[in-house]
Amino acid sequence: MELRFDEGKTTQAAAMFLKMRGGQMSYMKLIKLLYLADRTSLLRFGKPITMDRWYSMKHGPVLSTVLNLITDPSQVDSSGPWSHFISPPLGEWEVRLLKDEIPNDRLSPAEEKLLAEIYDRFGHYNRWDLVEILHKGDVAPEWKKPAGNGRIPISLFEVLSTELDSDEAEIAENELRSLASSRVSVGA
Repeated sequence: MELRFDEGKTTQAAAMFLKMRGGQMSYMKLIKLLYLADRTSLLRFGKPITMDRWYSMKHGPVLSTVLNLITDPSQVDSSGPWSHFISPPLGEWEVRLLKDEIPNDRLSPAEEKLLAEIYDRFGHYNRWDLVEILHKGDVAPEWKKPAGNGRIPISLFEVLSTELDSDEAEIAENELRSLASSRVSVGA
């Protein structure tokens, strides 16, 4: 069972990072910050913020749906929250906020604090510095270099097992997938 991507919550998290950066940043940097926030949230709270699928790609870990929302206009629902608040790529592969006021009702206070913490720790780096940091292996040891321009899925288990033993990581992954599954069947 795949986790269900939360476009509204993801948009609010991305908007918070953009706002901290003055309203505009490289989309590669934004994706890296969102990955670091998702990873930290999974390890700290037991679930990622965006519920996106993660992949190892040439320039480090990425959030698959977020990358598609930014780089593939056919993936964007024009009535959805992402297109309402965040621009398509501009100039030097940057995105910007389209509105000054962004709701944050989908983010918990703990998630907002975590996003601020991630920005305080990594927000001063440029996109290429973040790529290098994530390639070293101490911040995101689950990242693996793919062949060429390919991609390799990063599982919840791989991230969880960076801080938990294999049995604990498997239990945590199964519990999260069970919760995601029960939400889908209850709402169906």
